[in-house]
Amino acid sequence: MAVNKELAERERIGRKIASIRQEARLSQAELGKKCGLERFHISRIESGRHSVGLDTLAAIARAMGKTIDFV
Repeated sequence: MAVNKELAERERIGRKIASIRQEARLSQAELGKKCGLERFHISRIESGRHSVGLDTLAAIARAMGKTIDFV
């Protein structure tokens, strides 16, 4: 059960990153270049196939002018 919740959370975060990236009119390659990742890595994160660490998540957020907030 926990694995399914983790997968759902990765997918939710990935969709949010994709949505913000598209609003910023950035391609996956452009976002990757801004935060030091390859396009395929951005793709895997956005699709929920890769679990993203906090440092990487923060770098992606900064590249799009956002922050990560926890409540």
